[in-house]
Amino acid sequence: MSPDEIEAALQAAFNSCDAASCPLTDMQKQILLQVISEIQENSYAGVADLRNPLDELTPAELEVFLEFVKTQEQHNRTWKVQLLNDWLQQKDSGTVNFVRKRYGLQWLNRVEPYHFEKYSYFEDALKLRIGDRIEISNALWEWVQENGPCTREWFPCTVIQVNQIGNGDDTYTNCIIRFTNGTEYEIQGIYEWNRYNWRWLRR
Repeated sequence: MSPDEIEAALQAAFNSCDAASCPLTDMQKQILLQVISEIQENSYAGVADLRNPLDELTPAELEVFLEFVKTQEQHNRTWKVQLLNDWLQQKDSGTVNFVRKRYGLQWLNRVEPYHFEKYSYFEDALKLRIGDRIEISNALWEWVQENGPCTREWFPCTVIQVNQIGNGDDTYTNCIIRFTNGTEYEIQGIYEWNRYNWRWLRR
C-alpha cells in the first residue's frame, strides 16, 4: 500500500470508531499515524533492523523491564497493550516509565515475542494467546534426527485455542494451531514437554 492509501485506511478506521460511539482522541490518532509513518520510513529506507531492541536497554533497565513483562503476563494482561494504554491515557507507567521517556514508541513497536527468547531464563514468561503467530517443528509428528533422513523443519501457524488441563495434582497446557492451508493440529503440553518444538515467529 502507498502512504496515501494507508493514511486513508486509518482515517476510515477513525470514522468507524466515531460511528460506533467509541471515538479516538486527537492524541491517540496522532500516535497511530506516527507509528505508521515510522514503519513506512524504515521500510522505504530499506532498513531491516535485525538487532534485538532489548539489547539497547541497560542491564538495570532490562531487569526492571523483564520483571514488568513477567508480572503483566502472570495477571493475564498483554504487556505492550498495558504500556500503550498508559501512554494514550497519559498515565505514569511506574518502574518502566523510562521506556516512554528514553526509548519511545518506535522502540516499543520493534519489540516482538521472539526477542525474549535470547533470555532463556525468561522465555516461558510470555504466554500464548489466540491469534499469536508461531512456528512449530515437524518433530511433533515425525522422527527427526540431526543427521538422519528427516531433518528439523519449521512451519508458520496461528494459535486458535489454548486450554489448561487439570489432571489430579498435575496441570498442563494444550494448544490448537492452524496452518496457512487451514489444517489444524493440537500440541499437548506446549509449555511442559513440547517447548522445544515451537518458537515465536520471526517477522
